[in-house]
Amino acid sequence: MKSLLILSITLIFSHLSFAQESERARELFEEVENRRNKITYETATMTMNIIDPKGRTRERVLESYTYDAENVEKSLLIFQEPASVRGTAFLTVSEGSRDVQKLYLPALSRIQTITAAQQGDSFMGSDFTYEDLGAQDPDEYDYELISEQGNEAVIKAVKRSESQYAYIHFYIDTEKYVLSKAEYFNDKDVNIKRLEAQNYTNAYEDVWRPGKMVMYDLREDRRTELTWKDRSFNEPVPDWRFTERALRRSN
Repeated sequence: MKSLLILSITLIFSHLSFAQESERARELFEEVENRRNKITYETATMTMNIIDPKGRTRERVLESYTYDAENVEKSLLIFQEPASVRGTAFLTVSEGSRDVQKLYLPALSRIQTITAAQQGDSFMGSDFTYEDLGAQDPDEYDYELISEQGNEAVIKAVKRSESQYAYIHFYIDTEKYVLSKAEYFNDKDVNIKRLEAQNYTNAYEDVWRPGKMVMYDLREDRRTELTWKDRSFNEPVPDWRFTERALRRSN
């Protein structure tokens, strides 16, 4: 009887410890989101370099517009260069856990809605997928705190809805409350992709933004580099920018 009592107590404390660690993990993830959400508007010029296993590079230049307020996130990407993709535009509108993504292809003069089945598809030949470019709602994940040492915490996040990933490890800088790295795993526990964020600067009231992000496809030995320049923060962007009208006007 005594051994059963000890076992019961041990299980109770183990459960409490796991619950506390899960809550801590969620708090860290939410703090990253809360700080990021202090910036309502952002515009920038972006360069996308897609680098194949032989080191050959395809460069693309984009304009970026974002809006983030009151549980609504909107983003518009417009390709400017090269001529073969000029006018292609990608709109994401997220309200809570609901994402609507639309891609405008000027050659076809058609707007394509990205379906759930297409979330794992490559975005414009890059190593980012449509799911990678969607919003990350904290309520959409279950969390586990893997470790927390110094200024770094590692969180395991499992998406509650359908995902191309079995789980993700988020590496969080707990001094700046930013994402420094993310590792993406499949259902065989194989790390298939890695995202690294670099060159952070204090953009606005202790909100840090990366100057560069690199997504590595570890299966194909490829990577895609995104760099930002000419950024502006909290300068209002007109509402029409985040509509289908803006997609069609992109070219």
